[in-house]
Amino acid sequence: MFCSRQRYHVMAVTYSIAVATVAMSICGPSLSARAALSPQGVVHYSDFGARGDGKTDDIDAIVAAHAFANQHGLPVKAHEGATYYIGGKNRTVVIQTDTDFGTAAFIIDDTGVQNRGAHVFLVSSSLQPFQLEGISSLEKNQQRIDVSLPGTCLVTVTNSHIRRYIRFGANRNHGSPQTDVFIVDKDGNVDADAPIIWDFDRITDCTAHPIDETTLTISGGRFTTIANTAESKYTYYSRGIAIRRSNVLVDGLEHRVTGEGDHGAPYGGFINIGTCCFVTVRNTTLTGHKTYRTIGSAGVPVSMGSYDISLNQALNVSFVNCSQTNDIQDGAYWGIVGSNYCKNLVFDHCTFSRFDAHMGVANATIRNSTLGH
Repeated sequence: MFCSRQRYHVMAVTYSIAVATVAMSICGPSLSARAALSPQGVVHYSDFGARGDGKTDDIDAIVAAHAFANQHGLPVKAHEGATYYIGGKNRTVVIQTDTDFGTAAFIIDDTGVQNRGAHVFLVSSSLQPFQLEGISSLEKNQQRIDVSLPGTCLVTVTNSHIRRYIRFGANRNHGSPQTDVFIVDKDGNVDADAPIIWDFDRITDCTAHPIDETTLTISGGRFTTIANTAESKYTYYSRGIAIRRSNVLVDGLEHRVTGEGDHGAPYGGFINIGTCCFVTVRNTTLTGHKTYRTIGSAGVPVSMGSYDISLNQALNVSFVNCSQTNDIQDGAYWGIVGSNYCKNLVFDHCTFSRFDAHMGVANATIRNSTLGH
């Protein structure tokens, strides 16, 4: 599933000037001396002024550290034993290189958030998506499309004139546009392991997302979310780690939730995997969110879905040796996994309260696992 790990070279001494420049522009000139790279060619948050004392908001320093690492292709490593406090600023940390959170703790305080839709961390690709022109229709199980691509791509296609997954009942809706996601090689051949599952007589959007050949690894990290206390309605919070890059490994992460009271807005997944493929999450502990109620679209009370894992338009995603901190039979907490428009999901040696296929999963494998309520 994964290609060989990207090699990172030690930066030349001359790059210390560039580091100082970045630090001065983002964190202030007093940090220029501390911004010089270590001889190992690894970026640390302290290089850009992070305190790691659990009280000072370190988000600006963390953003700056990863921005420099992304620019120069360097890995990032958190200091062992540090506690990084992240407040409610509208800032997102963009991760494009290997990151070792180690045993460091991260406190994400959602009690006062400027933008609830902004992810705290975004694992992204430097390869940009592009529109596929000239494709007017597709057929179920079509083996090839008439395109020439720069490399293997994840393709998302939509026909907004057809609605699927129409919901009835207390939370009724009008469904969602017909959507499919599949992998196409540079010659236009569709991966047979994730075939096209709908006929598309019209196409309103067709986008290609290039797939990175190397694996980006996120390891360690002890994250704690101080839950929001907003009104209980469908205003989802996205304050976690969004993965929007293909070929990613998340290993050894922990996420816990504290501060949940008698009301609060739901969450859209601390680990939020979308529009990508070949992602593995292993040896990871997560936490189900408390179930809150609101008034549904039919005007009657309903329970709101709130997830710690969210999957959308994702292919070939595996969870291996993962569990949650809550009792998986405790109905006071919502089921931990929700998904839409996915293919080839694997849960192996996992103990979760629920796996929710929601708006469609083609081919899911559950083995050596225990699912609760």
